[in-house]
Formats: sequence, structure tokens, C-alpha cells
Amino acid sequence: MSPQTNTTPDTGTWQLGDQTVNRVGFGAMRLTGTAPFDRGVPRDRDRSIGVLRRAIELGVNHIDTAAFYFSATRSANELINRALAPYPEDLVITTKVWPGRDPSGAWWWATPAQLRGQVEENLRQLGRDHLDVVNLRVPPSRRTGSIGEHFGALAELRDAGLIRHLGISNVTSEQLAEARAIAPVVCVQNPYGIGASSEDRALLRLCGELGLAFVPFFAIAGPGREAGPAPSDHEEVHAVARARGVSVAQVRLAWTLQQGPHVLAIPGTSDPDHLAQNMASGALQLSEDEMTRLTSLRPAGA
Repeated sequence: MSPQTNTTPDTGTWQLGDQTVNRVGFGAMRLTGTAPFDRGVPRDRDRSIGVLRRAIELGVNHIDTAAFYFSATRSANELINRALAPYPEDLVITTKVWPGRDPSGAWWWATPAQLRGQVEENLRQLGRDHLDVVNLRVPPSRRTGSIGEHFGALAELRDAGLIRHLGISNVTSEQLAEARAIAPVVCVQNPYGIGASSEDRALLRLCGELGLAFVPFFAIAGPGREAGPAPSDHEEVHAVARARGVSVAQVRLAWTLQQGPHVLAIPGTSDPDHLAQNMASGALQLSEDEMTRLTSLRPAGA
């Protein structure tokens, strides 16, 4: 069966280095359990595999994952491997390093010398001999400091052929400049959505000016973050959703995509119906009035 793609004039594509991806991708975090990053009830394995395969059928060719996306009995990378290998030639898999988790689930942060081990862990789990894109995920405590030593270590792994392209995540504009002085950067992955701060908006615009992909996370979850969309979301978002006959998640995703042609979405789900809704969001065009109303909102609870 020929895949039905989401590459439409409304959605379009963007470049991650020399690789072309559809702007609506897929985030793998929620494949592993009902509560990410803990020992919560695991998702049904076959259902998660089915969602991954269906995502490819619907046109996804950009998947965001990490070796630390695992629960008691599920690993996102291993699910991706099981579902999709041998991988489609146009599939871009992006992962992230610096944070890690030991087998008990406890968090740790890698030194520059330990980044190679994290890269190799992703390679083993995904069954690949190189990684398409690796993001250096900066810890909250380092958002005002230098990332040069860690990013330089990743640049060396890129030169060694283990990584094809580099990105950075959870960063400031100053850290973006520091990274670009060391090696090419193809994407910035930061939290972003309705209610974003002026600083966040400025970084998104800067990425557009530089021709870099901006990949927001928590775009759908909003104030819910890892827990998912919050019931207390803005009434204005609910009003637009009711008027359009779509979900709040679709409104949030459509708003995010309309921030610029360089913005790539990576909504995650383990529910086939939610997957279909997320993919349909690429064709949902909000009006100028709706965009203005939503853009003026502050974060819930602010």
C-alpha cells in the first residue's frame, strides 16, 4: 500500500542538514508508559508498535527519541527498532544526550567524555551504525553557562562518523552562538507553545533568520508538560477548538506550526486516534484573528 503523506502546501517540509523532513513528525516519549520516566503502567507493546508503523504510513519521516525514554518493561528506542527496521531511506531519527538514566531509572548527567557511551547506547538500541541527528540536551542548571566542552565532544563524534548532524536543546541564544562557532547546528529543540515568553519567541525568530529548524517540545502539553495537556488550559484555546470542531491539542499544534515554515512539530502519543488528529493538525489553518488572540495569552497560572 502506498503511504498517504502529510506533505501538503499547508504543512510542507524543512531541512535537517541535508535531510528533508515533513514538518509534522512524531515524539516517542509516550510510547513507553502511562507516566513517562517512572515505573508506571506500561503501554501495550503491540499497540505502540502499531502506532509507529501507522505514523510512517501517514507521512511521518522525523521521529524524536532518547535512550532515557523507558519505563519498567518498555524502551522507546527498542520499540522503534522493532516496529520500523529495516528503516525507510527517508526516515530521520533524532535523539538526545547529556541526561541519562541508570537501569533503576535514576537520572545522571554525562561528562563530555561520557557522551560517546550515550551515543553508542542509542546506536545499539536503534540498531544503526550512525545517528541522523543528536541534540545536546542542556540541563536546567546550565542554561546560563558554557556548553562548549560538551558540544565539542559531540562534534568530535560527528567527525568520527557516529553522528550525521548536531542540534542543541533547552538553550539560550548565547549558547546557540557558542555551539555554531564549534560545529554546524541543524536544529534547536526548546520548550515552546502558546504563552511562550518574549525570549522564547526571539530565539524562534533567530532560528528562522539562520535557516535552522526550530523543534518545540511541550507544544501540545502546554502547562501540563510531561503529564500531558492540563484540564485547566486557557478558555480562549477551548473556545477556538469548539468553534473549529477540533481538539485543544490540534489548536495548540496548528498555532505552533504557524509560527514559521522552519518550525517542526514532534507531538507524541500511543493512541492511534490521537495520532490521526495530530497529523490532521498540519492542514488546520487558524485565522489571523485566532492567531492574534492565542498569541496574546500568557502561560496558564501566570
